[in-house]
Amino acid sequence: MAITATIMNSSTGQPIQQMRFERMPKPWASFTLASGEMVTAQRIDVGKPPPGKFAAPIHIWVTSKQAG
Repeated sequence: MAITATIMNSSTGQPIQQMRFERMPKPWASFTLASGEMVTAQRIDVGKPPPGKFAAPIHIWVTSKQAG
C-alpha cells in the first residue's frame, strides 16, 4: 500500500508539496522535491486518522534551501 505524505518546511512550518512513497520512509531518507532540490528527512510525524478513516496524516519535515 502506498503512503501519501505532506512534505513540510521545518524553517517556516509551511507545506511544500505532497509526495507518494511505496513504503514508509526512514527519518534519514533523502529524496528529490518537484523543484529538483535534494532534501533529507529530519522528522516524520504520523497523526491520528480522522473518525471513520483508515489513512493517517503523515508529515515529513525537511529543511529547504529555497524560500517557500
